[in-house]
Amino acid sequence: MSKRTRIFVGILLAYAFGVGVLMYRLLGDIDPRYRESAEESLVETAHLIAATLEASSTDGTLRAQTLAPVFESLYARRFKADIFGFEKTRVELRLIVTDRAGKVVYDSTQRHLGEDYAQWHDVWRALQGEYGARTTPDIDNDNRTAVMYVAAPVRARNEIIGAVSVGKPVQSFGQFVDAARRKTLLVGVTSVVAVLLLVVIVSVWLVRPFGLIADYVRYVRSQRSFSLPRLGRRALGAIGAAYDEMRDALAGRNYVADYVQTLTHEVKSPLSAIRGAAELLQEPMPDADRARFVANIARETHRIQELVDRMMELTALESRRSLERRAPVALRPLVHEIAASAQAAAAARKLRIVVDDGPDASVDGDAFLLQRALSNLLDNALDFSPEGGTVRISLQLHRRTVDLRVQDSGPGIPDYAESKVFEKFYSLARPHSRKKSTGLGLSFVSEIAELHEGRITLKNAAAGGALATLSLPLNP
Repeated sequence: MSKRTRIFVGILLAYAFGVGVLMYRLLGDIDPRYRESAEESLVETAHLIAATLEASSTDGTLRAQTLAPVFESLYARRFKADIFGFEKTRVELRLIVTDRAGKVVYDSTQRHLGEDYAQWHDVWRALQGEYGARTTPDIDNDNRTAVMYVAAPVRARNEIIGAVSVGKPVQSFGQFVDAARRKTLLVGVTSVVAVLLLVVIVSVWLVRPFGLIADYVRYVRSQRSFSLPRLGRRALGAIGAAYDEMRDALAGRNYVADYVQTLTHEVKSPLSAIRGAAELLQEPMPDADRARFVANIARETHRIQELVDRMMELTALESRRSLERRAPVALRPLVHEIAASAQAAAAARKLRIVVDDGPDASVDGDAFLLQRALSNLLDNALDFSPEGGTVRISLQLHRRTVDLRVQDSGPGIPDYAESKVFEKFYSLARPHSRKKSTGLGLSFVSEIAELHEGRITLKNAAAGGALATLSLPLNP
C-alpha cells in the first residue's frame, strides 16, 4: 500500500469513526428531545383542565362529569391537519380524574372508572401537591406502545380534592422522531461523501512532497555521470518545491478548520431562531403570529445566505497572493462614482455624503477591488451615522502615499472594540436598527489593502465619529 493510500485511509477512518460517534449520540438524543417537548405541552394542558374543574368545584365537591360532553365531542371530531407532511385526523389526548383518595371518578376512554390510581406515580405526586409524570405501557392497546402522563392537583378551599392526569400515546409523535432520524442520517451520509472528496484532495496535497523526493531519487539513478553541482541544484529545487507545497497544504488545512469553527459559531444563532420558529409553526396559532414566524425564518435565512456569500468572497480574495493585473487608477473619479451610487441609500435616512475638494491622486492597482473597498467603508459609515448626519470622504496626499478617508458622524468606536474591528465575524450593532452585519466587510477591506501593499485603520476622529483611513502607495 502506497503512502498516499495509507494517509487517505487513515484520515477517512478517523473521520468515519468521529462521524459514527456523533451520529450515534445525535440519533439517541432525538427521542428524548421530542418527549421533553410533549411533556411540556401536557403540563400546561393538565393545569388548564385542573383550573377548569376548580372553577366548578368551589364548594369542595369534585364535578369531573362536567368534562364528559366536552371529550365526547372532542373524540367525535374529524379533521385533517398537515403537519410538515404528516397528516393528523383525530384527537389522541387522554384524561383521567381521581378524587382525593386516588379513585378514578372520570376516564375519557370510559375504561378505568372506579379503579384505584393512588399507586401511580403521577397521581400520587399530584395528590401531594407536587409535580407528577410517568410513561407506562398502554394496557388498553395490549402494551404495544407507551403513554406519557402528566398530572396536576385540583384544589378547592385551599385543599387538594383530586388530581387530573393527562396522557398522550408516544406513538403519536413517533412519526416525527422517525422523520428526524432519517433526515439526520441523510445529513451524515452527505457529509461523509463531501469529506471523502475533501480527503482525496488533502491527501494529494500532503503526499505530493514525498512524491517529489521519489522523483529526485529516480532522477539520480538515471544519471550516467556524477555531477555534484547539478545534483545539488536539483535537490535544492525539489526541497523548495516540497516545502512550498507542504506549507500551502498545512496552511489550507488550518484555514479550513478555523473557518468551519467560526462559521459554525456565527450560524448557530440564526439556526436556533429558525428551528424555534419552525417548531412553533407546528402548533395552531392566529394567522398574524404565523406570518410573523414565517417572516422570522425568511429573515434569518437571508442572514445566513449573506454570511456565506461574503465569506466565499473573502475566501477567494485571501487565496490571492498578488494582484493579477495592475493599472493606474485615478482616485478622485472613483470617489465621486462611489458617492453618487450611495446617494439613494443615504437619502432614505436623510444622510449627506460630502466629498471634499482637493488634488487627485493615482495608484497602481485593481480598480474593481479598490471600488469594493471604498464601497464597504462608505456603507459602514452610513450604517453608523444618525439620521440627518453627514458622511465625509476626502483624499490626503503624502510624499509616497495617499490616504482615502471616510468619516461618519456616529457615536464612534467603543474602547473595547478598537482592537477587534478587523477580526472576522466581529461586528457592532448599528445604532438605528440595533442589528449586526456579517462582520466580514472590514476584513475584506484589509485584504484589499494588503494586496495593494497598503494598510487600513479605523479609529475615533477628534471631532467625533469614526474615521476609516485606507493608505495606498502613490503611482510613481
